[in-house]
Amino acid sequence: MTALLSTEGLAKHFAARSRWNAFGGAKSVVRAVDDLSMEIAPSETLALVGESGCGKSTTGRLIMRLIEPSAGRVVFEGKDITKASDSELRRARRRMQMVFQDPRGSLSPRRTILQTVAEPLDANGLIRSPAHRREVVAELLDSVGLSPSVMGRYPHQFSGGQRQRVGIARAIALGPSLIVADEPVSALDVSVQAQIINLMQDLQRQRRLSYLFISHDLAVVRHIADRVAVMYLGRIVEIGPKEEVFRAPHHPYTQALLSAAPGARPNARRSQKRIVLSGDVPSPSAIPPGCSFRTRCPMAQEICARERPLLGAVAPGHSAACHFAQPNPLGRSA
Repeated sequence: MTALLSTEGLAKHFAARSRWNAFGGAKSVVRAVDDLSMEIAPSETLALVGESGCGKSTTGRLIMRLIEPSAGRVVFEGKDITKASDSELRRARRRMQMVFQDPRGSLSPRRTILQTVAEPLDANGLIRSPAHRREVVAELLDSVGLSPSVMGRYPHQFSGGQRQRVGIARAIALGPSLIVADEPVSALDVSVQAQIINLMQDLQRQRRLSYLFISHDLAVVRHIADRVAVMYLGRIVEIGPKEEVFRAPHHPYTQALLSAAPGARPNARRSQKRIVLSGDVPSPSAIPPGCSFRTRCPMAQEICARERPLLGAVAPGHSAACHFAQPNPLGRSA
């Protein structure tokens, strides 16, 4: 099946100055995303997971072309949108939308719900009359579980979960095929998180949506994802079907993440030990040569300092970037 979205060698590097050379010294480079290649199929949910600062949100913004890549390309619905003209990019953005982490911050406090949800429709000239606008917005609100009677209200009059429903209604207004959801439930209570996840799954089935679901919460990812990509310091270190990644993680970083999130693995043994990684995450401006995870890895050997491991198949559809990749189904320390 042809991918709906693919990235090839995608990278984003930022120039930065350290404190000591802030007044004219050489610049250092922050490698926020580096050599990232992945695919999302039609109607699929790919979850992108990892610790804070690993480059997940930057990846989402690169795909949406909210920031320009330093290298690589993004191919959406068969077209390379990294080379798209402004008019071509506008057309592409009708088919790809974003849902943000903070529903309060992503909605203008000065706009009514009617104005907020209708904004992309107005911008694309899809509204014929005020009556048509109300009719379309009413249908969108109903599809996300909100009464059309709330159209005249403002965001501050809603709960966090209701505001996120408004954000989702706005995102689906143009009939997209892909939604980039950047931590869409992390600011919500647990009970509300489940409601929003169920809503997203219902909309996916009804509208044949694909999701890039960015999250640090592995329990949520276990519920919604079809495949999982694990990111560390701007690179994907493991990717594969959700059940395979959760049942038998091959990369030591994935194993550590899962051991620290027992709720994500309900069938794991109670005696499972948490893997505590030594040291701190290196700075993206000073990534170690070779394997970027080696400074914290319990399995690191000499080759890890010399050669950067590439993603290699460890099972059908399942790849890991480790010289010593091996399954660890119980999450025991290596």
